[in-house]
Amino acid sequence: MSLVKKLVDTQLAEAGIEVSNALCEHFAFTRAQLFDIVRIGEISTFSELIDLHGSGHGCDICRPVAASILSSLGKGHVLDRENAALQDSNDHVMANLQKDGTYSVVPRIPGGEVTPEGLIAIGQVAADYGLYTKITGGQRIDLFGARIEQLPQIWKRLVDAGFESGHAYGKSLRTVKSCVGQSWCRYGVQDSTTLAIDLELRYRGLRSPHKIKLGVSGCARECAEARGKDVGVIATDKGWNMYVGGNGGFTPRHAPAPPRTSRPKLVRATDRFLMYYVRTADRLQRTAPWLESVEGGIDAVRAVVLDDSLGIAADLDAAMAAHVGAYEDEWAATLADDSKLSQFASFVNAPATPDPDLAYVQERGQRRPAAEDERAVLIAGASIPVRNEEVGV
Repeated sequence: MSLVKKLVDTQLAEAGIEVSNALCEHFAFTRAQLFDIVRIGEISTFSELIDLHGSGHGCDICRPVAASILSSLGKGHVLDRENAALQDSNDHVMANLQKDGTYSVVPRIPGGEVTPEGLIAIGQVAADYGLYTKITGGQRIDLFGARIEQLPQIWKRLVDAGFESGHAYGKSLRTVKSCVGQSWCRYGVQDSTTLAIDLELRYRGLRSPHKIKLGVSGCARECAEARGKDVGVIATDKGWNMYVGGNGGFTPRHAPAPPRTSRPKLVRATDRFLMYYVRTADRLQRTAPWLESVEGGIDAVRAVVLDDSLGIAADLDAAMAAHVGAYEDEWAATLADDSKLSQFASFVNAPATPDPDLAYVQERGQRRPAAEDERAVLIAGASIPVRNEEVGV
């Protein structure tokens, strides 16, 4: 869709037709402009935002964008009051909707490191609720097939076991992938696992225009595929090489050549890069196309991040420090609030009743959603029996 929009806008501009950069019909601003309006105006609700700077009641474009901006600026839990009505389907229940109407549960496993006790806790939850389990490409464990009314029960057990939300449902930091580095690997030259864990715990919950993925490799063999991440770090025997703007997906990109830096400078540069991206990128724009869209490209962004060319470095540092200091696990906060828990029900009039349309088949020792031709079909006989009863007059 972004490619189609770019093509259409280019053709319109070449034809001499004015191209609007408005977010949607309700706001005559770009996402970056709307972010500054909310930040500078200290706006805390969508109602206030649209009353002061928009029109109408909002739509499926501007409402999730506003929700993301409010979350990025720490304006309350995603399910607080009217915030809940702004969210996409996944954010609304803090889980990823699957093809059969159930949800996946993804606890955070920073850097891919998990204790045996943690593995046992996840496995026991999966066994008790009959969930399909899979190791993800981001070094986490995904639990599929949870019904909506089961989500609080499942998360209660995971939170009690020391886990927190992995934000697999949100436009936010997903994972920081890592190798084992010098702790175990005979080729590792730096402690990549510890750095990956520290970065993931620092940026967890950071809402952004799109998902963010990081990677940390302990040597040039690049087992964590860091150059294909939004921010990638590769160890050398003299420090760390930092890459930005890589991604996989539809248009894979390798991040360009980096500066070499020490760990403290690396963290500070990552803080500024991510916060600058969050503030200025367009809706649903990953870091790679964002870098291309910035006037001056990566050189201009490097000047902002490393040389403070715009004089905003202190502001970016403060914003990231505020995010880190205010972080709260969304699922733990939800479990402590009965008003938020009330929405996790299959049916309004029967909250504990499972969806009767769910059907599964066994495959490789686990259950998966049944295909149409695998579902049981009830066929009636040649005639429909009718019960005759005498009715008194």
